[in-house]
Amino acid sequence: MKFTVDGQPVNADPRPGQCLRTLLRDHEVFAVKKGCDAGDCGACTVLLDGHPVHSCVIPAHRAEGLEVTTAAGLGSPERLHPVQEQFVAAAGFQCGFCTPGMVVTASALTADQRADLPRSLKGNLCRCTGYRAIRDAVGGICTTEDDSSGHSSGRSIPAPAATRVVCGAEPYTLDVRVQGLLHVHVLGSPHAHARITRIDTAAAEGVPGVHAVLTHRDSPDIAFSTARHELRTDDPDDTYVFDTVLRFVGQRVAAVVADSVDIARRAAELIDVDYDILEPVFDPYLAHRAGAPLLHSDKGAESRITDPTRNLVAELHGEVGDIESGLEAARASGAVVEGTWQTQRVQHVHLETHSAIGWLDDEGRLTLRSSTQVPFLVRDELARLFALDRSGVRVFTARIGGGFGAKQEMLVEDLVALAVLRTGKPVQYEFTRSDQFTTAPCRHPMRVAVRAGADGDGRLTALAVDVLSDAGAYGNHSTGVMFHSCGESVALYRSPNKRVDARAVYTNNLPSGAFRGYGLGQVIFGIESALDELARKLGIDPFDFRRRNVIVPGDDFVEAEVAHDDLTYGSYGLDQCLDLAEAALRRGNGVAAPDGPRWKVGEGMAASMIATIPPRGHFAEASCTLVAGGRYEVRVGTAEFGNGTTTVHAQLAATALGTTVDRIIVRQSDTDLTGHDTGAFGSAGSVVAGKAVDQACNSLRALLSRTACRIAGVAEDAECSLTPEGVRIGTQVIEWDKLAAEGVLRAEGRHDGTPRSVVFNVHAFRVAVDTVTGEVRILQSVQSADAGTVLNPQQCRGQVEGGVAQAIGSALYEEIRLDGAGTVLGPQLRNYHIPQLADIPETEVYFADTYDQLGPLGAKSMSESPYNPVAPALANAIADATGVRLRRLPMTPARVWREMTTARVGHLEAP
Repeated sequence: MKFTVDGQPVNADPRPGQCLRTLLRDHEVFAVKKGCDAGDCGACTVLLDGHPVHSCVIPAHRAEGLEVTTAAGLGSPERLHPVQEQFVAAAGFQCGFCTPGMVVTASALTADQRADLPRSLKGNLCRCTGYRAIRDAVGGICTTEDDSSGHSSGRSIPAPAATRVVCGAEPYTLDVRVQGLLHVHVLGSPHAHARITRIDTAAAEGVPGVHAVLTHRDSPDIAFSTARHELRTDDPDDTYVFDTVLRFVGQRVAAVVADSVDIARRAAELIDVDYDILEPVFDPYLAHRAGAPLLHSDKGAESRITDPTRNLVAELHGEVGDIESGLEAARASGAVVEGTWQTQRVQHVHLETHSAIGWLDDEGRLTLRSSTQVPFLVRDELARLFALDRSGVRVFTARIGGGFGAKQEMLVEDLVALAVLRTGKPVQYEFTRSDQFTTAPCRHPMRVAVRAGADGDGRLTALAVDVLSDAGAYGNHSTGVMFHSCGESVALYRSPNKRVDARAVYTNNLPSGAFRGYGLGQVIFGIESALDELARKLGIDPFDFRRRNVIVPGDDFVEAEVAHDDLTYGSYGLDQCLDLAEAALRRGNGVAAPDGPRWKVGEGMAASMIATIPPRGHFAEASCTLVAGGRYEVRVGTAEFGNGTTTVHAQLAATALGTTVDRIIVRQSDTDLTGHDTGAFGSAGSVVAGKAVDQACNSLRALLSRTACRIAGVAEDAECSLTPEGVRIGTQVIEWDKLAAEGVLRAEGRHDGTPRSVVFNVHAFRVAVDTVTGEVRILQSVQSADAGTVLNPQQCRGQVEGGVAQAIGSALYEEIRLDGAGTVLGPQLRNYHIPQLADIPETEVYFADTYDQLGPLGAKSMSESPYNPVAPALANAIADATGVRLRRLPMTPARVWREMTTARVGHLEAP
């Protein structure tokens, strides 16, 4: 068939049943992305004869004779379409994976459609931005500004890749053509707990186009963790590439490597497997009791599982003071609150699914192009698994389509590496959207029991938490998440008596992993809800209650014990955050509640604290080199996945070198480029890698000045300035070419992630609740944040808005549901409600005025922290409106209605 793509004629022979999206990508039209392949997300949107369509649900043959226009056909980085210009000017993206499809849809909107964006953009999802920046972009509102020499930091400068992102020209992991590429399809376990007793792959191996069928017989006999940390011993070694024991529905049984995914899928259906069905356990409470089925009893001490005989991945018990005496004192003169709160499984739903391409390079090195937040840690573990020298493995990333912690896991790279080493050919493995729901780790569901007491003056006398975390079938991040969840959540408050008990427990459920906030969001939901209830019992305003009890500089950080580590107050802005959020709530925003007596209005708030860097070491090395024309090349290991670190690193470099961002070339996230980088997680991209970049650039500035002084024949400490032409010394300018003739001028920087500062966030809501249906409408949303020096105001505002939007989804409707026997129900994006533009109010964002002594130019991290206080603030607002305390997430209309109905019935039945 013949058709036109972006003005170019195309002759194609579509496969039977092929959709337009895959046909376009077969012809290297990489501006078209895959987010769902089910018409749910809009990442693949194209214009078909001028009409926006989801190309993943359009049969390819329907394009015959028509004009297909992608984001690349609308404009180029050199000549943008007006809508693309607007997205650049409004910073209308973060990871950018949704942006080409979003731009295509926006380009076709009429004036009437632009006036109703919730309806007009309902088919295009964004997981990163919170949609305010997208509204601004479509509305033509400019929120960015031009760069100026020496003043880059502190300005809302567009991302360096902005023009490429909006045109679909910025490559992501799979946006590359590889000759002879093979594909992987995995056969998953149909059972939650079983042992493979026989597996016959002969029929599958005989299918034309199949190159290998991999099973436990091909797996290295080396246990590892899919979690990646600087210290690999922080996580339990309980996983194999393939195992004979299967511990959750969907776990790898075998993998087919073939010429296409379709061939691999058909061949996988021919694999014959016999299973010995084992007894499963799905409730974490029952799983750690005596007599429960054991999941990892075959593991020894070298696995670092706390107690395999009780299914305990890890546990924590500690007390400061005497919690019982503190509660008794509160009962005598104040009030006590006791309750249990429960959080659910949540999927990250980064629009680019987990994926990697591997091959052997010309030198025989194992090379992987991966969608990972931690390329160096993946390289090191692959070298260990396959007995390779680290120098024999290279891992690098292109731009990454979102992560939120999920890509701190090694979920595809081990299988790709095995397939490459087995076949000697390039291999690709890409998760489907359903794979993301059924085999990728989710947020840890937790039961959080809180006991809190305060005296008559509203001073805490006791605070105790008891946490039960469902690790699922494998431990990966569960140890770290458990410890972290009980850290800053408890340490935020002063109390002479504190107690922490926590357990992370194996079950035969879907594995849990790293998720934005790393456990804090779950425990903060319980603590902040309990403290709100305590404040109301005492008749004290919730803001005032926090002011009386939050830590202040000079206080120790106290969790299960007094922390004597590297955590400190680089700056303190919590007092400002409380004032800013309260003032905004009192001021209001002019949004009225719906009319009628059925609607009840309430307000709620919550606070949170998080360390700016993960503990136990987080390292980054960077370099800066003078290149031709007075430009600078910065090399840094941190990956860009919507966290904005590339923009910040370029701004830090431009500021240090007295130039503009367009003269900074950032090369990143490649194990061949720098010595080491722990990775882009724990919000460390700006405050660890950024610190290394800042150090390298300042060192290069000093080196350039010394070199110029030597050429000029003046003292090395003579006053110098860097200009676009060269280094100025008085009236003399040493041109860049003369400096370059002196040899390579390069400087390096390094940061080890210590000491660590703390970040504070306060969220407040005003809501209306329909007492007949349980519907919750957000009337006002406010977040204040202590981000230190805000290096890029619009970008940092976007991080807050995106975190809030994701948290609203977690609080109100997002949930991975299981059938009680380990199977995920409805593993499609359309059955999992992530926020659409219509769902999210505009959040007012306010920044405290602080300067952090530890961060680069006084900055703090601001990627994870905005997520953490949102759910409890919303629950507290609902409680204020209805008098009903929601103790389980998500707070769906049905759940809100049921709790209100139960409360009404209980009131009527009371004597």
